[in-house]
Amino acid sequence: MILVSSCLLGLDTRYNGKNNSNDLLIEYSCYGKFIPICPEQLGGLSTPREPSEIIGGTGKDVMMGYCKILNCKGEDVTEQYVKGAKEVIKIIKMFPVKAAILKQKSPSCGSKRIYDGCFKGKIRDGEGVAAYILRENNIPIYSEEDINRELLEELIFNKI
Repeated sequence: MILVSSCLLGLDTRYNGKNNSNDLLIEYSCYGKFIPICPEQLGGLSTPREPSEIIGGTGKDVMMGYCKILNCKGEDVTEQYVKGAKEVIKIIKMFPVKAAILKQKSPSCGSKRIYDGCFKGKIRDGEGVAAYILRENNIPIYSEEDINRELLEELIFNKI
């Protein structure tokens, strides 16, 4: 099984109530190997919701208690992001998950880059909370930017 950010599968789970539909992922969803996840929703946040960013750190720093996640109104939503990441770990303990395909730049799902915490659209290196906790549990993570037919076929048809 492969965890996939729900928004990439066309589900309207983004902060603004829309999605980041990825045609290739939707095409390959017919094989029944994807588990859609939205850590923000699993953590109790609504859709739509205010955009949030990690302030002064990365997903690892959030999990270690060194920094927080605030929404654009300055409200602390750290607890919900941490809860969502922990709920994702429950899923990988229930199902034979061998990889995750997550939405880049998200404070939950960003695997290589996240927003910088200033709410001005600037990106920096780092990973989100769910991406960090998945990596700590030895789940390989890919972003929508990494995927192609060859990789999906390798993941879906057990070639890797």
